[in-house]
Amino acid sequence: MPVPLIPESLTNFDGEQLDFAYHPGNPDRRELLVMGHGVTGHKDRPFLVEMAEGWAAMGLNVLRFSWSGNGDSEGKFAESNITKEVRDLDAVLGTLVNAGFENTYVGHSMGGAVGVKRAAQDLRIRRLVSLSGIVHTRSFAENAFGHLTPGEGLMFDKPGLVLPAAYMADLRSIDSVIDEVDAIKVPWLLVHGTADNVVPIQDSRDAVGRAKGDTTFVELPGADHLFAPDAIPQVVKTVGEWCLERFSG
Repeated sequence: MPVPLIPESLTNFDGEQLDFAYHPGNPDRRELLVMGHGVTGHKDRPFLVEMAEGWAAMGLNVLRFSWSGNGDSEGKFAESNITKEVRDLDAVLGTLVNAGFENTYVGHSMGGAVGVKRAAQDLRIRRLVSLSGIVHTRSFAENAFGHLTPGEGLMFDKPGLVLPAAYMADLRSIDSVIDEVDAIKVPWLLVHGTADNVVPIQDSRDAVGRAKGDTTFVELPGADHLFAPDAIPQVVKTVGEWCLERFSG
């Protein structure tokens, strides 16, 4: 079969163009790492770029993209939530599979919750990686933003990112993705820092306690939500080696 080519564009089911970047690690590989960021983030956050470049240097192909309404992707931030991002990922996977790629999804923070919900119903995700992944969404919403007034308060004090009422309603309605864990049948790697004060490491521990398949859990002592102060090289090595082992196997 011919080597697949990265599509010229990615579009969600609402017709919104999604901004993305591609890191070719080995163009002869069909396997692709697809990276989804967390809430208030975008594909170009420095730690995500550093990870992608690290995996490409290990011979892995990587695609970073921004959810609709985030970064330079089309759409409204006020409409961003887990439910919409699960649909975004559905569209992205469809495009990449049609192009001939075999996809490993790598989700950070809220992107991790998106990955669990998608992988629980979608075998186009052949392998799943959760980095500081949210599991208990209602608890996260209350702890991170419960003190803010929707429509007024700034999320993490970031200019222009006003807390949407629909976002809070979505996280509260989902409550937790722990039940979806039971349906995940693909190899799954979870990486979480012990000093994460945004998403407690207990979220990952709870998920591992429910997981039934090929599941690997790596705790990084002293690392925070973004794997600072110095754990990013370890994340790159851990994820890269885990992927290469399963690609060859």
